Amino acid sequence: MDIQAEMQRIGADAKAASKELAYATPAQKETALTKAADAMLERMPDIIAANEKDLDFGREKGLSPAMMDRLMLDEDRICAMADGVRSVAAQDDPVGKVLAEWTQPTGLRIERVRTPLGVIGVIYESRPNVTADAGALCLKAGNAAILRGGSESFHSSALIHECLKAGLSAAGLPEAAIQLVPTRDRAAVGEMLTMTDYIDVIVPRGGKGLVGRVQADARVPVFAHLEGICHIYVDASADVEKTRAVVLNAKTRRTGICGSAECLLVDRAFFETHGAPFVEDLLKAGVDVRADAGLQGISGVSAASADDFGHEFLDMIIAAKLVDGVDGAIDHIQKYGSNHTDCIMAESEVPVQRFFSRLDSAILMHNASTQFADGGEFGMGAEIGIATGKMHARGPVGAEQLTSFKYLVRGNGTIRA
Repeated sequence: MDIQAEMQRIGADAKAASKELAYATPAQKETALTKAADAMLERMPDIIAANEKDLDFGREKGLSPAMMDRLMLDEDRICAMADGVRSVAAQDDPVGKVLAEWTQPTGLRIERVRTPLGVIGVIYESRPNVTADAGALCLKAGNAAILRGGSESFHSSALIHECLKAGLSAAGLPEAAIQLVPTRDRAAVGEMLTMTDYIDVIVPRGGKGLVGRVQADARVPVFAHLEGICHIYVDASADVEKTRAVVLNAKTRRTGICGSAECLLVDRAFFETHGAPFVEDLLKAGVDVRADAGLQGISGVSAASADDFGHEFLDMIIAAKLVDGVDGAIDHIQKYGSNHTDCIMAESEVPVQRFFSRLDSAILMHNASTQFADGGEFGMGAEIGIATGKMHARGPVGAEQLTSFKYLVRGNGTIRA
């Protein structure tokens, strides 16, 4: 395959499709997504068979159990994927929504309305469900999508993409509205990063290496989804039982997702009063707890190295440390965090407000598991990723975040003095 020529063809087709999508009706987009979800359920055996090929590939590559879990699709996950697409379909169409309107003293009537971004390139690793989420959200926002999935999910993503194309065809929309890069060759990624004539924004979703490469090499604007170094701070005022439930869930529910807790910070005053029963819960669940000297007296805890703090494990491992109050937690998170998701466990509102006002993570939580850092749990149906930058989109990137806006100005023969 001539990678450069193929990517130029894909880009040109996407650009042409984006012009049609800009004025596609809400009903057409809803139909396309509903039919795509139907196709995913109808073709479930085919998707599972394709996923088995990807799992074999992952085993050959020596992927960790957490990474294999990210890759695996079963009936429940395919049903959840289809439900996510249906949820996006049922949302209000963001395109054309009036964000603000006002009349100037000159008599001009001005509206600011949502408009599609155009063509969105999505580069992601491992998780094949991102193919469905990204395709659905881009379409809902009136954008064409060029999807480049990870080499591990190559076969699964291809089957899911076929379902998306079936939906587009059923709705009378161009199949080029959602395209999947048909090669594992990494040269295709390099081409996408420089296709300024065709791609309006790149969304990278993956590990630090992928996102770093995209940020370093892209000539196209980027919505960065950086690593999820999520912290939980246990304040002196925290409720013990709430904290035990949240900490265990935040670490162990699914260790391979970006919302998994990677560092536990415990107020020294809490520890002196209550100990750290949640650390014992983690150890019983099989988590490798790597702690500073203050927590190493707990049987089963191992000594943390300097590299354990600020590290995204995506595995049954967590770093832990005693800190001096909420300010100690804030200092640690500001030094080691990734501006993704951080949580405070507290019953007093004073430390909560300080935590919320002094940290600038995309998502800040109070008394809730960091595993809720997910577009579906935010009512968005799905999300392409958690944007950790500060420009345009931030936090879960859903359909609304994949739009821009334009101004519509109406006069009546109005001239400027």
